[in-house]
Amino acid sequence: MSDQSLPLLKRLLLAARAFLRIVQDREQAAAWIKIERQALLGRSTALADTPPDAALLLLSLLQKEGRLVDFAKQDLTRFSDEEVGAAARVVHQGCGRVLADYFRIAPVRDEPEGAQITLPPGFDPAATRPTGHLVGEPPFSGRLVHRGWRATEVRLPQVGTGHDQSIIAAAEVEL
Repeated sequence: MSDQSLPLLKRLLLAARAFLRIVQDREQAAAWIKIERQALLGRSTALADTPPDAALLLLSLLQKEGRLVDFAKQDLTRFSDEEVGAAARVVHQGCGRVLADYFRIAPVRDEPEGAQITLPPGFDPAATRPTGHLVGEPPFSGRLVHRGWRATEVRLPQVGTGHDQSIIAAAEVEL
């Protein structure tokens, strides 16, 4: 019997058992929230389909378009502030292209930075991180310092088999 053909009675019994476990055990409730969040991401985005080597692929794209690795590995003490600024502009533009081409990114919070907000009990600490002097239990009130960013879609290109993804940028030899 496939998971999709479970009879209604079995689904109701499963829901009742899950309900009781969630009510009785905070860890089970937290695990359920994580499972639900991952299921929602899988339905609404391509995040669930991202290949395991996606980090290396992304790094190679940032290197190709924005020379990010070259910039980060460069000893900048030898250069003037003007030269560093000019290089940063190239990195910024290229990396911005990668973000625009391969990701849909949205703010985590809709309020403008600087707005007073309240974090209710049960807020998601992965999405909103309180900083400063944290005392007691929520609700917490404070000033929004950064809206945060959330990937709502990932469209990384497919990589051919046999491609060594650990090669972020090939060595170049001028002949």
